[in-house]
Amino acid sequence: MNSEPVTLPTRRGAAAGRWIATGLLRTLWSVRVDGADHVPAHGPVILAPNHAGFIDAPLLMATSPRPVHTLAKRELFRGPMGWLLRGVGQIPLDRDDPGRGLLKAGVGVLDDGRVLVVFPEGTRGSGDFSELRTGLAWFALRSGAPVVPVVFSGTSSRGRTLGGMPGLRSRLDVVFGPPVHLPSGGRTRAALDAATDQLREALVAHRQAVADTRPEEPT
Repeated sequence: MNSEPVTLPTRRGAAAGRWIATGLLRTLWSVRVDGADHVPAHGPVILAPNHAGFIDAPLLMATSPRPVHTLAKRELFRGPMGWLLRGVGQIPLDRDDPGRGLLKAGVGVLDDGRVLVVFPEGTRGSGDFSELRTGLAWFALRSGAPVVPVVFSGTSSRGRTLGGMPGLRSRLDVVFGPPVHLPSGGRTRAALDAATDQLREALVAHRQAVADTRPEEPT
């Protein structure tokens, strides 16, 4: 594991990112938010969204009731885009070799009572929560923070390539679910696997509840 240090992102940057994302996304699309009251108003929180569309991360940045710090793939942090992402409080993630600095940054955000976004599937895909990595459970067990499921609808309705971004003024839904609290004190591999299974069950149930109220997106 690489030991590259990662500076803790700033609260001010995350707040600025929320302001920028809100102005941009709500101008381009018709955004509807449900269940935002499930996000605790204070203290550490982990948001666990499904991931099927290119605009999922900025959409959550714009619609979360609190500023967020997102673990985003390192490839996005190149050139001017990297400067912007770091400026708005986001954290670069090497999915194959996270590094102790990165883990400390994520835990540091939670220990400071902020909101961390962890895409539990690790990458953009079907967005059905069927394949979860253990990173989400690791952060939840390490911090004791509740995990709030989030489901997007409409962000990948025209496919999962860059050309499949939703049409202008189309409807995008962001639905927050009830928080999941994991048992405290478990940091063994068995506890990590059990926590991952518990979170998968909760995330899949929330996605199904959302699907029951809106027709499934075409693939």
